Amino acid sequence: MSETVLFDAVLTPHRSLPRSGFWFLLAAIALANAVTGTFVSALGGWPILAFLALDVPLVALFLCINYRCGRMRERLRLTRRGLEIERTDPGGRTRRVTLAPFWLRVEMDDPPEHGSQLVLASRGRRERVGAFLTPQERLEVARALRMALVPLRA
Repeated sequence: MSETVLFDAVLTPHRSLPRSGFWFLLAAIALANAVTGTFVSALGGWPILAFLALDVPLVALFLCINYRCGRMRERLRLTRRGLEIERTDPGGRTRRVTLAPFWLRVEMDDPPEHGSQLVLASRGRRERVGAFLTPQERLEVARALRMALVPLRA
């Protein structure tokens, strides 16, 4: 028999540049470098070409690192037995923590400030979740989780 799930949310970091935009951005930078390189070379500044040649691979590398970090996940799953926090890092490794639901405190500033954190505390253990979310998104998760805890405490 399956247990009733009172709250289930998967938190993921937002990435504003889609994969198709990745290739478009690299092509635009390469084109701008080619135009700039031609102009600078005509003026005798050929050493600048080495820096322009490094530009595209470095941007590609940093965007790939950014996309890799975008694979992080945090899953919050509340049942009567506990709140399970399952964290998946960019490398795919998963770590699980379970907090007692009857002692669970959801700590979050309302209204949220830039540095506000969403902290789940239970029986001396504190877990910060949603660090990659905006303060407003963290507040929404906090409110939803508090509402899900109401039936447990009634």
